[in-house]
Amino acid sequence: MDIASKYNPKEVEEKILKEWLESPLFSAGANRAKKPFSIVIPPPNVTGILHMGHALNNTIQDVLIRFKRMQGYEALWMPGTDHAGIATQNVVERDLAKQNFKKEDIGREEFLKRLWQWREKYGSTIISQLKRLGASCDWDRLRFTMDEPYSEAVYEVFVKLYEKGLIYRGKRIINWCPRCKTALSDEEAAHKEINGWLYYLKYPVAKSGSEKVCDYVIVATTRPETMLGDTAVAINPKDERFGWLKGAKVILPIVERELKVIEDEAIDIGFGTGVVKVTPSHDLVDFNLGKKHNLEFVNIMNDDATMNDNAGEFSGMDRFEAREAILAVLEEKKLIDKKEPYKVSAGHCYRCHTIIEPRISPQWFVRMQPLAEPAIKAVEEEKIKFYPERWRKVYLNWMNNIQDWCISRQIWWGHRLPVWYCDNCFSGNDAGSNEESKKTGIVVSKQKPQKCPDCGSTKLRQDEDVLDTWFSSWLWPFATFYWPNFRGQGTGERGQTDDEKELNYFYPTSVLVTASEILFFWVARMIMAGLEFRKEIPFRSVFIHGTVRDARGIKMSKSLGNIIDPLEVIEKFGADSLRFSLMLLAAGGSDVYLSDEKFLVGRNFSNKIWNATRFIFLKISEANIKIDNLTLNDLDEVDAWLITELNSVAENVTRHLEDFRINEATKCAYEFFWHSFCDWYIEIIKDNFTGAKAKTAIYALVNSLKLLHPVMPFLTEEIFHLIKGNLSLELDESISRASWPRPLGTGVKADTEKINILFETIKELRNIKADLGIAQKKVKLQIKTSAENEKYLRPHENWIKRLSYLEAFEFTANLKRVIYKNALWELNLDVDEVNVKDFISALDKKINNIDSIRSKVAGRLENENFLKNASQETVEEEKNKFREIDFQLNRLKELKNAFR
Repeated sequence: MDIASKYNPKEVEEKILKEWLESPLFSAGANRAKKPFSIVIPPPNVTGILHMGHALNNTIQDVLIRFKRMQGYEALWMPGTDHAGIATQNVVERDLAKQNFKKEDIGREEFLKRLWQWREKYGSTIISQLKRLGASCDWDRLRFTMDEPYSEAVYEVFVKLYEKGLIYRGKRIINWCPRCKTALSDEEAAHKEINGWLYYLKYPVAKSGSEKVCDYVIVATTRPETMLGDTAVAINPKDERFGWLKGAKVILPIVERELKVIEDEAIDIGFGTGVVKVTPSHDLVDFNLGKKHNLEFVNIMNDDATMNDNAGEFSGMDRFEAREAILAVLEEKKLIDKKEPYKVSAGHCYRCHTIIEPRISPQWFVRMQPLAEPAIKAVEEEKIKFYPERWRKVYLNWMNNIQDWCISRQIWWGHRLPVWYCDNCFSGNDAGSNEESKKTGIVVSKQKPQKCPDCGSTKLRQDEDVLDTWFSSWLWPFATFYWPNFRGQGTGERGQTDDEKELNYFYPTSVLVTASEILFFWVARMIMAGLEFRKEIPFRSVFIHGTVRDARGIKMSKSLGNIIDPLEVIEKFGADSLRFSLMLLAAGGSDVYLSDEKFLVGRNFSNKIWNATRFIFLKISEANIKIDNLTLNDLDEVDAWLITELNSVAENVTRHLEDFRINEATKCAYEFFWHSFCDWYIEIIKDNFTGAKAKTAIYALVNSLKLLHPVMPFLTEEIFHLIKGNLSLELDESISRASWPRPLGTGVKADTEKINILFETIKELRNIKADLGIAQKKVKLQIKTSAENEKYLRPHENWIKRLSYLEAFEFTANLKRVIYKNALWELNLDVDEVNVKDFISALDKKINNIDSIRSKVAGRLENENFLKNASQETVEEEKNKFREIDFQLNRLKELKNAFR
């Protein structure tokens, strides 16, 4: 029988991948004879290179899709990529910068042409890498968020929402990235704590409403550079300390502008001194105060966060340079009361990590509250379930406090807004427009309008902005099926096209697998879009996996230099090793802690599977055994035990996969194959390899491969082919289309409890012999047990002696000493009494060594610094180590007592 002596993952995976891609194995379509199961891939950016987060996310999806495919479902995994507006534009802009050009130098049309060229050249890199990972997507369906049919869906949605009054143009304060020079949604400008200062500045009082208490008021700020845009100071009307300031005026230092004092209950009495500066153009809270109190709005910054002409002598300076210059002037004028360290919560651009700047700007927004209400209800009524369940609360909390979504971006790569302005009647005045959805001189249309509907002018210009990338990807679960403009003519009784049939068949999709980072960016918005445009939830389950971290618990990042490249792992150990190791570690949505050593587990297991297969093949060949079916007959108790164990494992793996406990499913299949099958069954039958044993071994091997296939597809496919090619068995063309294991009756009752006790006894005998220093010495085993148990042990005597390295059995009513006992029997090793002193000495040495290790581990667990700084995984490992050491220590002490 033909099988290589060593497993070569690189060679096997390249061959198997080629076979898969040349076949329709992963294709799916509307098939009323089967139940549908569908997943839409979280579309990776076209700029993407496979990282460990991708590997984790896509392996989980592939495990689920392969599992359901083998269960007989019509399983569709929809692939695609996202145009990634800001990220892709940044890449091409950097390429231009190397040639000393800016995008403005070549113009929008030429720049977009280069972006499309870049996408054609590099955009499929991530797809090739996903294929190498083993992703079994229906690759013929590959979609892109900016292909023409998909873009039609984007424009359809924009127009519909605008017509319903759910999209509007407003001049509001938004998150502005001065590096990318674009607006960002709140979700794209996550806040991070940074070390800063709280400055206490003196503002002279010009006129007080009552008797002046002090010549200055002291305001506290973390951003003194914005003081140049102050148009008021504010107090809380309930703050009795500053009653004398009611109706007062203060002077803005440096600018010498007179500011009125306003009263508002929104002012936090406990912040700083209780008096705050109000800068309506550069702070969200202050913007709302400015609107409410009819304050002047003074913008002091350009779009690159340099100071503009309103900043006077500081014009042209970077915002942080201006901060230092302003503080120097205030110091000189003795207008700084004090400063103190302060943790500042600053928004950062999700792409370039620049600190964002609040900025007033005319932008386009989606009113989210009306869309959120049915999406909240869908989760509350458990039409959509979250795994782990804790994310349900996080989702509902965000949705119940949802803010309008800024969807316009000041970049060129993306879906350009389907908005035209009339040069004749559009005023451009957006003040207060957050309450208006339609304006004179604005035309929203999927095609360029011929004339302005308000004045009839033909002088129309399209908005320069593009839509937020997430505005296209929130349509992903249904737009990938060519909604709303389905291809071809309607067929059948209902006049549906194939695209429409498939959408109705596969939608809602079955599960979405994603990371917590995009719960709000993407998951929540998809739910809203699905309910708005399809009147149906987009998926029934959401599985949120953890974050990939290094062994110290730090999130992997290029900038930190702690990444592990999955492509390097694949090159070194194979994709199956990578996948297996990740799935074994991905426990219930918890974070995954990785180190290079973790992938050795996958490599070693791959080799174990290969070597076990090779052994079985060689034994079949040596004995010239013919196997033409897998109907099991002539089973003895050990065979029946193996099949019973296999049935139980198949049931457990199935249950765990259904509940998204993929690590538990992986662990179950691993432990059965390594321990039950290899350590016990194969070892037991080595000297008794009959035709019945061979058939049982092949049956267990085939079904083990099926259970492991979702996690380790390449290796299992290769061995499945080898079995099919070397034995006269009728097997499926591919294991990926083989049926999932079902329970098999054996016709033989196996006392699984008794045989498991026997296995435990053999393991303990091996340990005891090793502890006594006689592991390789054959000695007689003396057994005290019942007649019934003696009768049970006799047929197994040969393999028990071989696996325990024993000379003989002796059943006796009296034992000189008991070195091991359980509920069934008591044991002693018939050793030369002159060696007892040596045994005790060896045990003392081991006890002392283990006791020393125990003290060190206990010390770490009692160390508060260790418990505080070590990762949760490391602490848990130490606790498990302590428990194991404790167990071994007690075991050795009991063994020593037996020889006293």
